[in-house]
Amino acid sequence: MKSRRAPKVIGRPVPAIAEVRLVSDLRIMHAKVDELYQVVNALRARHSENEIVRYAEPEVLSQDIERVDHIYLWFLKLKEPL
Repeated sequence: MKSRRAPKVIGRPVPAIAEVRLVSDLRIMHAKVDELYQVVNALRARHSENEIVRYAEPEVLSQDIERVDHIYLWFLKLKEPL
C-alpha cells in the first residue's frame, strides 16, 4: 500500500496537514476581516450613526457589537507578547 504522505522536498521540510489548515484558515480570516472593515467603512461614509441606530434592528445590532467586541478582545490577546 502506498503512503499518503507527500514526498519530502530536498532541503525543505514538508508542512504537516495541521499547518496547512492553519495557514488556510488564517488566509480566510484575513480576507473576512478585510471584508468586514470595508463594509463598516462604507456604512460610516454613507450614513450617520444616528441613521444606523435608527434603522438597525436593536437585537441584531447589539449581537453584532458583542461579536465584534469578542473578536477584538481575542485580537488584543494575540497582540500581547508571548
